[in-house]
Amino acid sequence: MKKNEFDTEENLDDGVIAGNLMDSPTSQLDDVLTQKLEIAFNQPASQFILHDIAKIASEHDPIDLAYAVSRLPPPARVVVYENLPDLNSKIIFMINTGSNTRSAIFPQISDDEIKTLLQGMPPDEAAWLLDDMSDRRLRRVFELLESKKSMRIRELYNHDRHSAGRLMTNEFFSFHLNVTIGEVANAIRNNPGIDLTRRIFVLNDQDELVGYVPMRNLIVNPSYVSVKQIMRPVLHQIRADASRDEVVDLVERYKIPALPVTDDADRLVGVITYERVVEALEDIADETIANIAGTAEDVSEHEGILKRLVWRAPWLIVTLCAGLVTAAVLSHFRDRDWFTFVALFVPLIAGMSGNVGIQCSTILVRGMSTGELSHGSRRNAVKGELTIGLLIGIIFGIACGIFVYLSSHFDIEYTGSQPIILGAIVSCGLLGACLMATFLGTLSPFFFARFRIDPAVASGPIVTAFNDVLSTLMYILIAKMISSFFGI
Repeated sequence: MKKNEFDTEENLDDGVIAGNLMDSPTSQLDDVLTQKLEIAFNQPASQFILHDIAKIASEHDPIDLAYAVSRLPPPARVVVYENLPDLNSKIIFMINTGSNTRSAIFPQISDDEIKTLLQGMPPDEAAWLLDDMSDRRLRRVFELLESKKSMRIRELYNHDRHSAGRLMTNEFFSFHLNVTIGEVANAIRNNPGIDLTRRIFVLNDQDELVGYVPMRNLIVNPSYVSVKQIMRPVLHQIRADASRDEVVDLVERYKIPALPVTDDADRLVGVITYERVVEALEDIADETIANIAGTAEDVSEHEGILKRLVWRAPWLIVTLCAGLVTAAVLSHFRDRDWFTFVALFVPLIAGMSGNVGIQCSTILVRGMSTGELSHGSRRNAVKGELTIGLLIGIIFGIACGIFVYLSSHFDIEYTGSQPIILGAIVSCGLLGACLMATFLGTLSPFFFARFRIDPAVASGPIVTAFNDVLSTLMYILIAKMISSFFGI
């Protein structure tokens, strides 16, 4: 039994644990464990660093260590792995740690050790680890593996990373229609290495999937009853080449604890467990957050500063270029009389239109990701967002124009121009900018989705930069038209 970190007063560091409502218990544990590891690595060599690391590794759950080491330098992660107490702890550690940690560890261990790790874990977990090895290393390791294990892992690894085939496990329990519950129990008992899902599946004479039996039905019925008598029909199944998003949508809607994966002949080739779907949801959330933030970095990994900078820079270059384009356009009108007071409201226009566009795109992206927004409801969704954008532009435009006009009566002088004209320019300019932002924020998610690009990009800095440029240009165009009309 592992030692509970929160049962001892010596680990209750006030700076880490006490009173911080934003820290979850697991994040607090990560902080404490990381601190202990850092202290151990920073000690002089004469104080037996490896002894201290081995002591920490033996006292803590390998899952907690797998998360904590992501904050350590790569060489330190290898040391923690090497000092884990047994093979089972190393397997659990490698399954739960991040890609960067595995990439740091694999070059430091032998092919035989990698073979031993893969041999001791389920094929679906092993397939994910292979992504962090070179092709040459993969070929060597496959040659060392037992042929049956190697074949099962290859079957899963050959599927696309974001497909149902990669999420499924090809080790499951399936039985013929006429098999009895007693025979099912014996088969499960004789195969302890296969994880027991919440369902067993039933096949006909052609090995086609025809039903399933919930675990509870196996317990409450006599051993002589055949599975045919207690099975239920399979209402939902999926193909191995289906996308990860399709799997998540199906399981989330119907709350399926074990989703069968079949081939074109309806033969059962794998099962996707609910736990695997939860992991896929976490990956999708991480990728969506990264796209919205405008970065390609893995938000679940603790990377170096320079590497994170390189990931963010390309997206920000677009924003920089958009800002320079806006500045160049504004400089073109700097000699006009009306521009002296119009330019004062450019930050207001950019801020308002930017928020309007982000709100539109975020709502639509959320609807797409949750499946609430279908192809049939797209027109109504677009119509609704455009209507809201129009109302926002009218209401806030009028309010802003009135404020600008009334400000002249309280000794707030923007310029020497007529307050009524300035109010009209700001009011109409804000309306036009909000409409432009609404169009861009509403249509961009559908544009990206059409080309199979994550619609979350529509909420990122690229679209935000285009929104700033177009909204500002719309504001300047309206200001120029109104100023020309009044002869300013």
